[in-house]
Amino acid sequence: MKPFVRDTLLRQCARLLELDALLAAPDVVDSMERFRTLSREHAETGSLVEVFNRYLRREADQVSARELLPDPEMAVMAKEEMDQAQVDLETLDAELQQLLLPKDPDDERNAFVEVRAGAGGDESALFAGELARMITRFAENQRWAVEVVSESPSELGGYKEVVLRVAGKGAYGQLRFESGGHRVQRVPVTETQGRVHTSAATVAVMPEPNETEAVKLNPAELRIDTYRASGAGGQHINKTDSAVRVTHLPTGITAECQDGRSQHSNKAKALQVLTARLQEKDRSERASKEAATRKGLIGSGDRSDRIRTYNFPQGRLTDHRINLTLYKLLQVMEGDLGDVIHALQVARGAELLAELEHKL
Repeated sequence: MKPFVRDTLLRQCARLLELDALLAAPDVVDSMERFRTLSREHAETGSLVEVFNRYLRREADQVSARELLPDPEMAVMAKEEMDQAQVDLETLDAELQQLLLPKDPDDERNAFVEVRAGAGGDESALFAGELARMITRFAENQRWAVEVVSESPSELGGYKEVVLRVAGKGAYGQLRFESGGHRVQRVPVTETQGRVHTSAATVAVMPEPNETEAVKLNPAELRIDTYRASGAGGQHINKTDSAVRVTHLPTGITAECQDGRSQHSNKAKALQVLTARLQEKDRSERASKEAATRKGLIGSGDRSDRIRTYNFPQGRLTDHRINLTLYKLLQVMEGDLGDVIHALQVARGAELLAELEHKL
């Protein structure tokens, strides 16, 4: 275990004792808000300390086993115990490092996913549609709910732009790594000479804001337009101005929803998307300022970054942020993103742990 990790954990043990005393104090019990805050911290710290105590017990077991090595009758058993203790210690060490990482409160939220066609014309729109399908399949495998908030289909299939709402525990925390520029290399269906073309699409993943945050928008700064929804929807959707577009006048950022038949529900969803986009704008600006002093590989929020290449002739997927290459492209396009997301989470964890060590 790294010295700074052990020092941090020892401080957490001391903090748990402080929290025990604080929660027993009469003035804390009288303040329900403070009591809840301290109780949450106590639960989180207690979980961390419990794992650390297991680590210390296995560490002691290893020391005891080592002391038995000189005894010929106990040497084999002692060696086995030492080896097993080492495996357990490495597992617990990794778990403790994960628990020490700063928590992003947005990670547990639902997510809005925007997919837009980029350079490449019709082929780019087709690719954007495949990315939306890939993310939808992955979400469905996680048993998350997916709904289309707005869409702008292209003539040959796919999307010029589509916005999805993904609802499920931890949706944003996993899908956040899809934000950025995606590049595809393949022979388009419209190509008659068999030449490989390169096209691009962008993905932006934003945490869904709290319902209370949506009302913080100043109505005086909003322009709300209604229009007749396009696309599938039957007779009703073509006869009523149910689709809603909301424009935030100070920034020019817009959001629209045409999924529901109710103008009221479409307006509520559009306001949620608008709030998410405004928050993402603030997040990106903060990330850009931080990147000026330290350049992070993951989670920069810069949508212009080329984060991933999908090479169909070679069946190869490459994530450029962590130099990950997988030869399972067709499975990934069917939503098998687990290996990619796990590798990105591990890399992000290592980066956050290095930052934590630097601060301490």
